[in-house]
Amino acid sequence: MLKKTARSGTFTDNMKLPVHRWFRYSAGFSAEWVNSEILKFQDETGKKAIILEPFAGSGTTNIAADFFNVSSFGFEGHPFVARIARAKQLWYLDTNDLNDAGEELIACASSLTTMPDPIRYNKSNLLGKCYSLDSFNKLERLKIAYEKLSNAEPIWELIRLNITSILRACSHVGTAQWQYVLPNKSKSKVLDPFEAFIGKLEMMRADMLHAVSSGWQNSSYIEHKDVRQPFKTKKCNLLISSPPYPNNYDYADATRLEMMFWGEINGWGDLKNVVRPSLMRSCSQHSSSDKIDLDEVLSNPLLYPIKDEISDVTKKLDIIRHSKGGKKSYHTMIAAYFLDIAKIWVNIRKNMEKDSKACFVIGDSAPYGIHVPAEKWLGELAVSAGFSSFSFEKLRDRNVKWKNRTHTVPLHEGRLWVKG
Repeated sequence: MLKKTARSGTFTDNMKLPVHRWFRYSAGFSAEWVNSEILKFQDETGKKAIILEPFAGSGTTNIAADFFNVSSFGFEGHPFVARIARAKQLWYLDTNDLNDAGEELIACASSLTTMPDPIRYNKSNLLGKCYSLDSFNKLERLKIAYEKLSNAEPIWELIRLNITSILRACSHVGTAQWQYVLPNKSKSKVLDPFEAFIGKLEMMRADMLHAVSSGWQNSSYIEHKDVRQPFKTKKCNLLISSPPYPNNYDYADATRLEMMFWGEINGWGDLKNVVRPSLMRSCSQHSSSDKIDLDEVLSNPLLYPIKDEISDVTKKLDIIRHSKGGKKSYHTMIAAYFLDIAKIWVNIRKNMEKDSKACFVIGDSAPYGIHVPAEKWLGELAVSAGFSSFSFEKLRDRNVKWKNRTHTVPLHEGRLWVKG
């Protein structure tokens, strides 16, 4: 397998691509792969693709669709991430306006002499742990300048995205975009906030000019939406997406640093009410806070196609957790996850043409060492929702590299293809 093919399930290559590289989200896949699938679909069917993206993330599929002037509809359950994706859609705005707004912001921020609020910046909270006083002072001045100058003009969403995108690069602690913040880890390269802002501004301007000169068309629609609830789009014929994996990664927590910086939350505890309600349940923190009744979930008719298997797995998880220190509620997490996915498949089916094609980049999991065959169950739930068939294309093996892994169950990641 070629290395780039194996990596098509990740965001890595996007950091070299115009617009896509404006913000690196903790989950995603290659935009170049999306491009190839759009071309392949149109060549094989002779139809113009109309794309549905129910887990839009930072907008990879939708921005790729703009490259081809292909209509696309994206929905993202995380409100902060949805705003990032919508901002990236503004690549078509006037670069002179962006430059003027950026210069105005830097001038305003440079003139400010305010010191950080000790309530916002102290060593007991995440912001205080992640930034030196000098770095946070400059970031805070950028934020205050933005709040003074911004108006309803969409160009200010790009300015806000710029500030958001440099927050981790300006921190001295472990803040890699694809993982949780690690205050006890340090990194050697730390950017000055004002210099980082100006550098990102230049990158954004160059990317916008490239997109316009290359013939991109603003043909995507992205909305903050919980896709477990009914939604309606133009009938689509191609779906390219990657749902959260059932592996206990807390997507609500992925942008905690950024949301705290902008004052949208005060800490981890606020995620329950601000973010989690519109996210599908893929981590034990979410399922435990929802106080899920396992029997009630498993008795839902939407889970009938996999009821025997999922009942067996959740029973084993319920038993084994009592022998573990954390007693994590993986049993209810897995049940809730697949019920959520079942609801989403029903909603997807209503918005897809009969001869459509869907692809989920997905991986299986093994909480507490109990295997959860995610791609198989997702495929069976898709067929139950009205699709005709499914197949799985493995891209790579997982859980074979790290010596400190919590179990030895071999896992994999790949593409679940659904027809009909």
